[in-house]
Amino acid sequence: MQRFLMALACLAFSASVALAADSLDAFKGQKGNLDIAGGTAHIPVMKDAARRIMTANPDIRITVAGGGSGVGVQKAGEGLVQIGNTGRALKESEIQKYGLVSFPFAIDGVAVAVNPGNPVSGLSKTQLKDIFAGKITNWKDVGGADASISLYVREDGSGTRETFEERALDKGSSAAGANVVNSNGAMKTAIAQDPNAVGYVGIGHLDKSIRGLSVDGMTPSQENAANGSYTVTRLLYMNTKGEPQGLTRAFVDYICSPAGKEIVAKAGYIPYEKK
Repeated sequence: MQRFLMALACLAFSASVALAADSLDAFKGQKGNLDIAGGTAHIPVMKDAARRIMTANPDIRITVAGGGSGVGVQKAGEGLVQIGNTGRALKESEIQKYGLVSFPFAIDGVAVAVNPGNPVSGLSKTQLKDIFAGKITNWKDVGGADASISLYVREDGSGTRETFEERALDKGSSAAGANVVNSNGAMKTAIAQDPNAVGYVGIGHLDKSIRGLSVDGMTPSQENAANGSYTVTRLLYMNTKGEPQGLTRAFVDYICSPAGKEIVAKAGYIPYEKK
């Protein structure tokens, strides 16, 4: 039985490798540069895909940078990058101004995150809204230690911030004195180093260094985001100026292919399936 299971595993691995190879065939014979920037939740997927493509074809050079959703829109719209990533749908004004075309590829939840040493395990939505509005400023008021709450938020233009404020705060805003960080990675670092911190990250970024809180009993996990029991969710998009061509088209198609969906799932997100 063990040999049989090992044989099945080997067959599955071989099929996965063959699938990835087939998807990479589109890059054979291509040369050139592809620049990608924008939403930071996208970076693990984009970098993994770029690494695989450049390994298969050294004549292709792909750069991946963050900056947030607003940067993704601006840089793609102005032709500074071929793909601009956003963690939110494009606004009609952005589409009209730049002629951008969107390609959703993943579903992500946005989780309230605290330091692992924080004893608070969950908040009501009312408590959460009051914390981010600056009305509740001490953890003891929500069942935690007698310590001032350190509030962290993302920068203006962040798709993570827009999703969080719209879905978790019911379109509420955050206190003016909150600490501002410019990426999911910076948010993770800040919360991991501050025992009294609270902020928010894409669920795919939760790990041992930070802990997600339940909100009104909703537990933040990609499984719950997928089945609808966790509702603070968003789509992740690639955006191009007009319909993509050449290398850009091949990259978009690769991310949306079965091999690309494996990369998306490996990064902790839910592959998007067009309905």
